[in-house]
Amino acid sequence: MEIKVLIACEFSGVVREEFRKRGHDAWSCDLLPSDTDNTWHFQQDVLEILYDDCWEMLIAFPTCTYLCNSGVHLLHKDESRWQKMVEAAIFFRTLLCADIPKVIVENPVMHKYAIKHIGQKQNQTIQPYEFGHDASKRTCLWLKGVFPLQPTKLIKPTYRCKCGGKFEYELGKYGCPDCCGDSGAARGVWGNQTPSGQNKLGPTKDRWKKRSKTYSGIAKAMAEQWG
Repeated sequence: MEIKVLIACEFSGVVREEFRKRGHDAWSCDLLPSDTDNTWHFQQDVLEILYDDCWEMLIAFPTCTYLCNSGVHLLHKDESRWQKMVEAAIFFRTLLCADIPKVIVENPVMHKYAIKHIGQKQNQTIQPYEFGHDASKRTCLWLKGVFPLQPTKLIKPTYRCKCGGKFEYELGKYGCPDCCGDSGAARGVWGNQTPSGQNKLGPTKDRWKKRSKTYSGIAKAMAEQWG
């Protein structure tokens, strides 16, 4: 059955297009133009259309800059970030509490101050490697009116040993063929990570844009399971 879906704070069109492939009337909305097709995209503040009576599902990707746990230390270095954090939390909660039957709001792991303002923790945490991608990026979902997203294809990491060796996950963390485990436990690392587990993407002007793009396997699962 066709439903009318609003994909808020999405300029990539990845999630929108997965829903449209399955016959749904899906629209994205962002302050930026769509990277793919502006035909089904509102380039404006999502709050201007959020309260229309037509939406049956909302999937939102609000900016995480002031909410994510990885940036919490900056709150104690820059006083101006506290007010911006509160504003971001209010926006997040506005999306989460929208009068729409099915609501999904996505963000990275949040710090405790943001969670306090929003009023609730996430309902689910997912990883790209649960949906067919050789990548790790812990992602939290706040859910209303839908079941938790079910993994579709598990991708196992490659082990990286302290001696520098790389070997398959099936050999176990002490199974390094180069040192036979004498260097200690190896670390499981996915394709988007450095040997130490950090993200490979270096600091560039469009790093935030690349990082914010939804993995296609997750988008496909959203459309298949929630559409």
